[in-house]
Amino acid sequence: MSTGTDTQGPPRTRTPAESVTPVLVRLKLSLLRNGLRQSAGRRAAYLTTTVLVLLIAALQLIGLIALRGNAHATAVAVLLGAILAVGWAVMPLFFPSGDETLDPTRLVMLPLRPRPLVRALLAASLVGIGPLFTLCLLAGSVISVAHGPAAYVTAVLGAVLALLVCVALARAVAAANLRLLTSRRGRDLAVLSGLVVAIGAQVVNFGAQRLGSAGGLSRLDPVADVLRWVPPASAIGAVRSVSEGSYGAGAVQFLLSVAALAGLLALWTRHLTRLMTSPDGSTLQSAEPAARERSSTGLSRLLPAGRTGTVMERSLRYIWRDPKTKAAWVTSLAIGLIVPVFNALQGTGSIYFACFAAGMLGIQMYNQFGQDTSAFWIVAMTISSTRDAYVELRGRALALLVITLPYATFVTVLTTAMLGDWPKLPEALGLSFALLGAMLATGAWSSARFPYSIPQEGYKNVAPGQAGLAWISIFGGMVSAALLCAPVIALTIWLNVAADGDEWTWLLLPLGATYGALLSLLGLRLAAPRTARRLPEILAAVSKG
Repeated sequence: MSTGTDTQGPPRTRTPAESVTPVLVRLKLSLLRNGLRQSAGRRAAYLTTTVLVLLIAALQLIGLIALRGNAHATAVAVLLGAILAVGWAVMPLFFPSGDETLDPTRLVMLPLRPRPLVRALLAASLVGIGPLFTLCLLAGSVISVAHGPAAYVTAVLGAVLALLVCVALARAVAAANLRLLTSRRGRDLAVLSGLVVAIGAQVVNFGAQRLGSAGGLSRLDPVADVLRWVPPASAIGAVRSVSEGSYGAGAVQFLLSVAALAGLLALWTRHLTRLMTSPDGSTLQSAEPAARERSSTGLSRLLPAGRTGTVMERSLRYIWRDPKTKAAWVTSLAIGLIVPVFNALQGTGSIYFACFAAGMLGIQMYNQFGQDTSAFWIVAMTISSTRDAYVELRGRALALLVITLPYATFVTVLTTAMLGDWPKLPEALGLSFALLGAMLATGAWSSARFPYSIPQEGYKNVAPGQAGLAWISIFGGMVSAALLCAPVIALTIWLNVAADGDEWTWLLLPLGATYGALLSLLGLRLAAPRTARRLPEILAAVSKG
């Protein structure tokens, strides 16, 4: 029998804090490996994505190297470094659950000090496709501006330094907003991703067209002259300065990136200490009563009485509170405005592009019951007749019109003002209203005929096995809406071609609005009996996810 003082073998020595780094790196590799073991589909998706990303990175690397000797290579390289930093900064806000190492509070119960933990997390963050892609672009950037042995040495150090600054920036932003990002309300930040992607794509398109015009890459030079002193782009600027023999300026630019890295690490350490030592809301009792009365927002007083107003209020609250519904609306609102406005700015737009706003918002009428997910059973219990189904669909359509009608009008008027084509405003509004009415009609019928579930968690908008239903519902409905608008489109073309048709184009506004209203009413009438008959099937379909 052994006593408390007996020992078996040599006594254990305390593990140094520095050994945390290889442990967390192996942990990151284990997370990646175990994630791929979950299913063959996940492995295939990961490998396909990896190959595509590496292919794009290789092409970008070759393109940047091909810029060597070009007079504007520095401008492109410096601007690319700044764009990479911005991308790393905003990525944690849009995809807070994309990397398990973003949440250091999982390590809060371990005896770890903040500074060694920061070094370990920084090393673990360098494992992945994202850092490799960034390193390829940074390597191409520094190679394109490096000339001479001293510049090559600076290029190696500058690329590594810029990568560390990007990763540290992402982790500092994630740590500063971790309480928000891991909360349910904080995940609503992800709805901005659709807006940013939509705006970013149009900005890139607009910028590319401007660069392709007179001046070309020379337009980037004034911006690059400023950004080459801003970390981490200053690390790339240091390579260029050393290549030109300006060693003093290169040293200052390099030290600016070093100072930025030190500052970000200090900020990250500070937030990490606060996260791991201070209690959060889950460990503290709320100071307010759990069942406090909430004052009315006044929304119900502005809506019709009865079931119609109740349905409208519920739908509007879904738009404001449900993350998936809000994301869809934000994206549609952004794209519906960006497409006509950016085309007008480029001088290639048409007033008929304003109909894009009505089309994007009309899509929100599709799969109305799927947006309720499993909560639709509560609504289904209140539908016992065709009349109940009609009032339910009418309330949802009216809630959509509260937003879409003024928005489509605003976009059309704005596009007309930018183009200066005021005589065509009535026909553009008439087409928008007719298209919106057609999409409300087909959307109501499609919601009853092809319902599908929208998963609550993750970024998928269709439950597994229902992708075919989603394609039929949305794209089939859009084609049907376009066919229903054919009479108004044909009348518009005929009036514009006819010799004296310009005098009568103003009639397209009341005709288009009336035609759209009639289509909406007809679609609701046809969808109501189908909805009442297929309630069990609809409930089963929308609850699948």
